[in-house]
Amino acid sequence: MAEGEPAFIAGTTPSVRPDRAPAVAAIARDAGWYAGALSGVSAPYPQSLKFLEDQGNWYTPFTKPGMPGPYDLRRWHTP
Repeated sequence: MAEGEPAFIAGTTPSVRPDRAPAVAAIARDAGWYAGALSGVSAPYPQSLKFLEDQGNWYTPFTKPGMPGPYDLRRWHTP
């Protein structure tokens, strides 16, 4: 930060995005990302998974292991 330049503080005006606020320039969804996101789902993939095309870099529970046991429909906890 340059001398005398005000620090960026998020949330002071939540309805306005500051000019210097960081922004996502590109989203990398390579074959590895799709393989992980679609593991445990067999092709042909249902239309309900079309949201993956619009998935940004934000958190989604769909790409993380959920509950074990009988709720593990995608078998991510099964050895």
